[in-house]
Amino acid sequence: MSERRWIPVNEPLISSRAGQYLQECLQSGWISSEGPYVDRLEAEMAKRVGRSYGMAVSSGSAALDVAVAALQVGPGDEVILPAFTIISCAAAVVRSGAVPVLVDSDAATWNMDIDQVEERITERTKGIMVVHIYGLPVDLDPVLEIAAKHGLWVIEDAAEMHGQEYRGRPCGGFGDVSVFSFYPNKLVTTGEGGIILTDDASLAERCRSLRNLCFSAERRFVHYELGWNYRMSNLQAALGVAQLEELDEFVAIKRRMGRRYQELLEGAGGVQTPVARTDYAENIYWVFGLVLRETTPFDAAVAMERLAEQGVGTRPFFWPMHEQPVFRRMGLFQGERHPVAERIARRGFYLPSGLALTDEQLAKAAGALTGIVR
Repeated sequence: MSERRWIPVNEPLISSRAGQYLQECLQSGWISSEGPYVDRLEAEMAKRVGRSYGMAVSSGSAALDVAVAALQVGPGDEVILPAFTIISCAAAVVRSGAVPVLVDSDAATWNMDIDQVEERITERTKGIMVVHIYGLPVDLDPVLEIAAKHGLWVIEDAAEMHGQEYRGRPCGGFGDVSVFSFYPNKLVTTGEGGIILTDDASLAERCRSLRNLCFSAERRFVHYELGWNYRMSNLQAALGVAQLEELDEFVAIKRRMGRRYQELLEGAGGVQTPVARTDYAENIYWVFGLVLRETTPFDAAVAMERLAEQGVGTRPFFWPMHEQPVFRRMGLFQGERHPVAERIARRGFYLPSGLALTDEQLAKAAGALTGIVR
């Protein structure tokens, strides 16, 4: 790398309020999962998205594991989900013993192609996992209609959608169960962490049990089912509460950054920039993703190397599920092709998008990209 100052792909904003809440935890001695901030984060996150119950866990991946298990997915079942997503989504299904069934991406939004969903339904299909990608939500109404028609449950993976809305309703408020991640690059972070949300009291109770080793009610250390230790600590939750209180400001920052990137890259003809809005949502620009057009004579890996030489951090797009070596070794997705997912995985990446990104850093990143794709 050159001597130019490095621009990280993500740097969170942590306020003094977070320090105050963390200090309260330390002074009170409530540092484990049994503490008031865990309850507070669960209640306030549920209220934010219009849900009845929230169950904080140790990560977004843990949230998916618990949600799939709570819905009693098992061997012989099938779950429809996008080919283009993080591996946690398919892994939760595979670990349950069920089979993930993939649909390709929409070329414009990079979300799952909802026109392919119904054709993938069989007599073994139990549910649909909807995963919102990078800043725009999936068009949910058609998916929910399909699910209702066929008697399927829906998991809404809103890991990247803190503060986003679908047709004026908060993302994370749809389907039978929804999940968020609180990883450091999310708009609300707890360092590591996640949450499961639902309106179903029995599902909520099952999620609470599964995240806490399935202790039995009559005697704590007697177990009739295997769960996980996926609890969130009070320290993590304190940070999350502080972050959630600033979410509206964080959303405004992200959208301002996204608009500025769009302005600066208007003349960069070699890249596809994110869709700014659809008829159901305005982009929240969780990250500012790009896909190199076919006229650009190199792929994302080369572009990222060239940007790194100029001190600009980047991160590649997700790699498709049907091309994951671990799943191929299991015999999954044999002979499958999902051409849109394959193309955007190879030609897509995102620029520095953290909440602490300065205007100067953003302009430098945009200028460096324009220079290599001109």
